[in-house]
Amino acid sequence: MKITPLPPLALCFLLSVHVLFARSHASAEHGGPNGGVGGGSSSIIFATLGRSDYAFDIFALPARRDQSPKPVDELKLTDGNSVNFNGHFPSLSPAASSSLISLSPDQTPPSLQVIYVTERNGSSSIYYDAVYGGDGDVAEGSLRRRSALEAPPARVQVPLVGSGTSVISMKDRPSLSGENLIYVSTHEDTGVPRTSWAAVYSTDLRTGSTRRLTPHGAADYSPAVSPSGVWTAVASYGEGRAWGGEVEELGTDVYVFLTRDGSRRVKVVEHGGWPCWVDDSTLFFHRRGNDGWWSVYKATLPSRGPISTESVVTQRVTPPGVHAFTPATSPGNKEFIAVATRRPGSSYRHIELFDLVKNEFRELTRHVSPNAHHFNPFISPDSGRVGYHRCRGDDNGRETQSPHLLLENLQSPVPGLSLFRIDGSFPSFSPAGDRIAYVNMPGVYVVDRDGSNRRKVYSGMAFSSSWDPVRSGVIYTSTGPTFATESTEVDVISINVDEVDKLGVKRLTTSGKNNAFPAPSPDGKWIVFRSGRSGHKNLYIMDAVKGEEGGLYRLTDGPWSDTMCNWSPDGKWIAFASDRENPGSGSFSLYLIHPNGTGLRKLIQSGSLGRANHPYFSPDGKSLVFTSDYAAVSAEPISSSHHYQPYGEIFTIKLDGSDLKRLTHNFYEDGTPAWGPTFIKPADVAWPNYGSQCSFEDCHWLSGTPNNSFGGAPHYSAKAQCGA
Repeated sequence: MKITPLPPLALCFLLSVHVLFARSHASAEHGGPNGGVGGGSSSIIFATLGRSDYAFDIFALPARRDQSPKPVDELKLTDGNSVNFNGHFPSLSPAASSSLISLSPDQTPPSLQVIYVTERNGSSSIYYDAVYGGDGDVAEGSLRRRSALEAPPARVQVPLVGSGTSVISMKDRPSLSGENLIYVSTHEDTGVPRTSWAAVYSTDLRTGSTRRLTPHGAADYSPAVSPSGVWTAVASYGEGRAWGGEVEELGTDVYVFLTRDGSRRVKVVEHGGWPCWVDDSTLFFHRRGNDGWWSVYKATLPSRGPISTESVVTQRVTPPGVHAFTPATSPGNKEFIAVATRRPGSSYRHIELFDLVKNEFRELTRHVSPNAHHFNPFISPDSGRVGYHRCRGDDNGRETQSPHLLLENLQSPVPGLSLFRIDGSFPSFSPAGDRIAYVNMPGVYVVDRDGSNRRKVYSGMAFSSSWDPVRSGVIYTSTGPTFATESTEVDVISINVDEVDKLGVKRLTTSGKNNAFPAPSPDGKWIVFRSGRSGHKNLYIMDAVKGEEGGLYRLTDGPWSDTMCNWSPDGKWIAFASDRENPGSGSFSLYLIHPNGTGLRKLIQSGSLGRANHPYFSPDGKSLVFTSDYAAVSAEPISSSHHYQPYGEIFTIKLDGSDLKRLTHNFYEDGTPAWGPTFIKPADVAWPNYGSQCSFEDCHWLSGTPNNSFGGAPHYSAKAQCGA
């Protein structure tokens, strides 16, 4: 690494660094105020793209093909608590679900039941809900016209997996096979960087015993159990293959294996995902075809002889011109499948039925909630209902049970460390930990950590935030376009948020050459930031009050991108992300360097071409929190809404490279973490009087049309709006 010779102004800077080193050693000798992991009791906050607006509940519509459904036909199956998604209708047969029937007050089958994933109580769990009442009520009467859960005496709700003191992990795609719950979990570390922790498990609901069905060394997604329960199909990379960094369509194949123990595993389809069974020899799955359209395909397994990709016959089912994906079937139903679609000209994904006899679509959810996204259909065993999840919005005029949250508490795997998702980006704590700054793109905001006194302190486009540790109320940020080139005009500014009459906004950089990610030294005298002024994004240090006019020192120098920097509380280290090992590849690792330019070393790399970004020091300076794709991807990206990086999780690591811990498990984009000096009680913090929810976007790659041949598909035009 080349270091620019020191100008006279830099001597003052190095003197202050020496003082910081001395102070840090003295603090260490006396133990300091914090102890334990990451500095005693503390809190981490981070951002998740769009997640605070999801407000998902599971709904169902009758699958009648003779008439279009009406809003009154839609039945809400879940309770508005947190987000509820990826449902499954278990069989009502006592022989097939005796463990569930035993939950009934009078041991009778419920009129309607659903198994689903929920994120209530700060963790991913699988719940079972049952609704009791006459069959006529469920099919034609009051339950069709109101929420099924408005009658508590007629409802049973039981957590099946992942509630309470269970190991924290992501759960996904549950289904019931006899007494066993089949699902995805991410609770086992692969031990290999940038490989997925997603695997399929079977839990006996009678005993609670759990068995892994996915072989070690493989990653399985989207399991589906055959009608007989004998076979399970998955989308998988197979053994010895790893995630290749895909953010749109995973490069998976379809495998089947025996549900009882995972044996007799065999690949049946190359290039496919989201399998589902209509009988024990017929599978449907989705893939993006060579023409660019997502479509549903059918795979027919041979009735005798060996099963392999050579003996399995595949054929395209849905035509080009409409994106069709995440198919659902029901036992023995050869008349229709349910799919999610994105039609040309539409801003929303909807659930439609595809007639397998007439080879045509019939729209379902657009007639009920035209301006809402609908996800991942599933069909009842009798083929009479189609379930899905969508944003509940205002729930047709009724007040929802879960408020919009400023801070959403997540269960933390580390004692003494509370963990929160914030409704914003690039958060940072004030020195006392009582206030939080964050950006909303555009705009910089400050709010008390209890959700009160929210103020906009800057209206322009800005990203990153950090508080001055000495001057009360001073925040640093970078203003200008994000993800921009080295020559783009982006500058570092300071904002005095306590100057009530007129906010003190001061521009600290003058070159305008992509100056961003400012972080102050612990004595408040200096700011480290990245700049593109040399033609490459490198790190610089400048005077915190006067800006670069008061002193500027180049810290790193090279034809790469050094960025996302943070200064340790003891003044010893600056952490940053860099692509210096493969410039321009998009692959970033974390590095440490002393403020005087010595001691450069790599801390962690997320595997080949992986990403480790946004480092932030713990209060005691002994650990870092960061976001990374170290655990790869946990679910098929198309099964959720839009995330630029549907694989970012929050991790911590000690400065010696040991004790790597994964804090979050989901298929969202978690990023821009900050580690606060105080412990926030692990409870949700709600926005007071917040407006409507549901302003997230669908997957961007579904918005374009692969070619101009629409296959006769009708066009629908809708402006992107919020809510249902």
